[in-house]
Amino acid sequence: MPQFTVTGDVDPFLHVSLRKGEKIFCESDAMVMMEDTLRIKGQMRGGLGQALLRRFANDESIFQQEIEAVDGDGDCLLSPALPGGIEVLEVSPGEAYTLADGAFVAAESSVDIRSRLNNLGGALFGGTGGFVVMEARGQGKLAVSGFGSIFRLDVEPGKDVVIDNNHAVAWSSTLQYEVGVARSGGGLFGSLVNSVTSGEGLVLKFRGRGSVVVCSRNRELFVSQARRAGSA
Repeated sequence: MPQFTVTGDVDPFLHVSLRKGEKIFCESDAMVMMEDTLRIKGQMRGGLGQALLRRFANDESIFQQEIEAVDGDGDCLLSPALPGGIEVLEVSPGEAYTLADGAFVAAESSVDIRSRLNNLGGALFGGTGGFVVMEARGQGKLAVSGFGSIFRLDVEPGKDVVIDNNHAVAWSSTLQYEVGVARSGGGLFGSLVNSVTSGEGLVLKFRGRGSVVVCSRNRELFVSQARRAGSA
């Protein structure tokens, strides 16, 4: 099976080693380098309907790149669209993952990334894909990326985790989550006031058993500050 290795400390690459006959798929424009034994082509995975839903859900390209080792074993280097860390997850029949906007980098061909309806809270607020989110199922490796450094958290029953909405990258689909505001101890009104005055926006509260991948940087805040600096 293809070997996924994250290499480099700052803005790392995803290094994929393939044996002859193996193939992976990745987001459009992710390929940085590949050996001549490999071949690349655009692929509309899942048909037109799924491709359009991916575009609607995560603003991803309709066509994804498929890289196959045709003429022998070979390696390739992939890179996410935004600067940040990469986490390699293991997808299995008992461990599917939900992906936040722009998180997908690459996966083995045995992994199926399809759309599903989001819960109402996640649909109404940003960062979790809107009314349609992408979910990775099947069997194999899945590489995701977040803006800035990346970290994987384990969630256990009775130990709920609260994460800022703009820092969630991917999470186990077995986890339950709800969108809200950070608790301040003053009831709903007090929490809303605290959210405005502290600058802490919407949060995701996860419960159950599974994993959540988070990133250190807020993409929306970074873009907003960059635009403000550019117009100054």
